[in-house]
Amino acid sequence: MTQSFNLLESPWIPCTLYNGTSVELGLRDALVRAHELRELHGESPLVTASLHRLLLAVVHRAFDGPEDCEAWEALWDLGRWEEGQLNGYLDGWHHRFDLLDDDHPFYQAADERVEEPGSVNRLIHEMAHGNMATLFDHHLEGEEPALTPAEAARALLAIQGFGLGGFGMGRLSHTDAPCTGGVVFLVQGETLFETLALNLLRYPDEKLPGRADAADRPVWEMDDSFIPDRSVPLGYLDYLTWQNRRILFFPETVNGVVVVRRMTEAPGLRLKKDVLDPMQHYADKGRGTLRPLSFREGRGLWRDSAALFQLRARGFRPPRQFDWLANLVYEDCLASHETRRYLAIGMSKSRAKVNFYRSERMPLPLAYLQDEHLVARLKESLEMAEGVARQLWGAARTLATLILSPEADREEGRKPAREDLDQLTSQWAVERRYWVHLEIPFLVTMEALPDAPDAALEGWQETLRRAAWQAFDRVTNQVSHAPQKLKAVVRSRGQLAAGIAKALPS
Repeated sequence: MTQSFNLLESPWIPCTLYNGTSVELGLRDALVRAHELRELHGESPLVTASLHRLLLAVVHRAFDGPEDCEAWEALWDLGRWEEGQLNGYLDGWHHRFDLLDDDHPFYQAADERVEEPGSVNRLIHEMAHGNMATLFDHHLEGEEPALTPAEAARALLAIQGFGLGGFGMGRLSHTDAPCTGGVVFLVQGETLFETLALNLLRYPDEKLPGRADAADRPVWEMDDSFIPDRSVPLGYLDYLTWQNRRILFFPETVNGVVVVRRMTEAPGLRLKKDVLDPMQHYADKGRGTLRPLSFREGRGLWRDSAALFQLRARGFRPPRQFDWLANLVYEDCLASHETRRYLAIGMSKSRAKVNFYRSERMPLPLAYLQDEHLVARLKESLEMAEGVARQLWGAARTLATLILSPEADREEGRKPAREDLDQLTSQWAVERRYWVHLEIPFLVTMEALPDAPDAALEGWQETLRRAAWQAFDRVTNQVSHAPQKLKAVVRSRGQLAAGIAKALPS
């Protein structure tokens, strides 16, 4: 029996309707009905980001641009993707979207260096394999999961975008996929159509990855996507559909149902390290080397949010969508008083191991893309929060010092051991108690700053004072009020009061 799963018609893209109902659609319907859909979402944040990148590549190609703000505005004003032009393009490449095609399976390629197929558990980070512990799945390495074609297609996209470097099948060495190192940013609209349109950059553009020449095309338009062998993309469409791995599925039919349990995997195209992802934020970490912003355990992304809007500042290269939106606002294609949202997606890794995935939603007042002084006020508010955190840490350190060694404030007094101080302050977790209460107030402040900057900053300062004292009081309330410890409490509270006054000037 001939096996087929064409991604244009077969349901595989998880979408949410405006009434909250979840539905899986084929690629064609997801685009034709994009104005009716609230959003798309995968089983992991990595799948969600990868699906958006695929659909963006299709839209860029189907509508041949947009080449400037005027062309973008024409697409935006229509309020939906023009069905005739979209279908005309998809029909022309229909045969290249079959995941299980014998001759040209979508996004796949054989590799003679891998003689025997292995389990598809290597395809999904959350499944155990090799030295990778299970993140969210309960499969063990010895088990062999069976993926539906829809699941296999989504996993295939995610691994091509977020695959980890290291040794794979046949001890062949992989490099990190394009999105692995940092946070991917996606501007969000009220519908999937708006989301895709807001992330639809000017194309072609010399600011985008690759050579941007006539040879640029997505992977499904290539007879052999690995020829020519290259480390610099042909252009943005080549980059969005970059094949970091040569993967080939071996589908089988079990009880009349097609599943994918086996595959081969080998290294694909090796991307040059200085090719920057347009959807990520980069900062100069010294010596002119740009590094992507990444998620860190215990640190919310909002604490780095001001840098995203520093579109012209040296040492930063914010997401290209933000720069493009600034142009659209300048050209009156979008209103500066509007507030959109952005979705930040990524993972934390150490070497060839995934620590966690994360997805965060943040407001995006478009005024920040036009007003450098407003961005400076936002940066100031974050610096205030960091300053109070440093004072809070210092007061906690003094408290711990005088509890462990009540005479430590005297010149001849015994000083506590560093490891004892670290252990006690770690148990208190005073900084974590402080930061956990600030994210929502900061987002409120961020949205209020454009209209009432002085009032917003005054309210933010009061929030910081309250959060610092609440965190410190939780600690001091745990401390016995024996005379020798009362001294530590009084001294450290006085230090905190003076420190907050210094960090939050009138």
